Amino acid sequence: MGFFDKIKKAFTGEEVETTEVTEKYEKGLEKTRKSFSERMNELFANFRTVDEDFFDELEEVLIGADVGFDTTMEITDALRQEVKLRNAKNQGAVQEAIIEKLVEIYEKGEPEKPEINLNPDGLTIMLFVGVNGVGKTTTIGKLAHQYQAEGKKVLLAAGDTFRAGAIDQLVVWGERVGVDVVHGVPGGDPAAVVYDAVKQAKSEHADILMVDTAGRLQNKVNLMNELEKMKRIIEREVPGAPHEVLLVLDATTGQNAMIQAKQFKETTDVTGLVLTKLDGTAKGGIVLAIRNELHIPVKLVGLGEGMDDLQEFDPSEYVYGLFSQLLLKNEEK
Repeated sequence: MGFFDKIKKAFTGEEVETTEVTEKYEKGLEKTRKSFSERMNELFANFRTVDEDFFDELEEVLIGADVGFDTTMEITDALRQEVKLRNAKNQGAVQEAIIEKLVEIYEKGEPEKPEINLNPDGLTIMLFVGVNGVGKTTTIGKLAHQYQAEGKKVLLAAGDTFRAGAIDQLVVWGERVGVDVVHGVPGGDPAAVVYDAVKQAKSEHADILMVDTAGRLQNKVNLMNELEKMKRIIEREVPGAPHEVLLVLDATTGQNAMIQAKQFKETTDVTGLVLTKLDGTAKGGIVLAIRNELHIPVKLVGLGEGMDDLQEFDPSEYVYGLFSQLLLKNEEK
């Protein structure tokens, strides 16, 4: 189903196919949807005409969902024009215009679902970056489990040697999902660990090597230098690698996640984002803010604590999950 097809079907009252993925998104976005839908319903209940006061209130709703100031202004400015063009006056028409604009802002000319870049000709290497405590190690463990379940041979590398706890955590995850972990000693050279891991992955004909990295060093320059050193070794050993540099962010931290994303974008070439704990926040609009302001695709989202609740990000499922309650009300009218 196309990027916007599911939402259009819901608007026209057609039956929408409910898949396991749809259910995960609906459940995972429950807190955001409840908060968002309640405020949107209040907004439409209080306004009989789509005037400037309506747009002021809409801006507050979007900012309250952590869509971000710049993105909110872009959406509402575009909506003013769209509502005039369509002469949209009833609730359903205005809602449809709002949703279409949100989808367009996410798409940014890239309508395809963003997917993890896997090397079709051999070893895929992924670097995971992000501050401590965002769920980096858990993300690696869950993803390793999923790839292994698909029949792929996976290897992990404990590149965060600056925290003894980080090494232990990854080793525990490795044991839990039955995957080998290459690690050194606390305080050791992370680049040496990465070198050993790449050598082992190649000798064992592994399909995927996932590398954990330090979340914070003494300063940004040190962090950048360490990441660049790792990338040089990886590229030398496997031309074209790393195939992904995934920045892991905690969705519950809202605008702090945006600040972290900006900082990491300055220090390394981030190819995609992982938003963890999306199910734990009422402000899931941060997905739109990050995408719009940083132009980095969200590739994975955490929609629960279960091993299979880490999902490839599907923009249409996300938008549908965010608006399904409003769409349902629209169908009933």
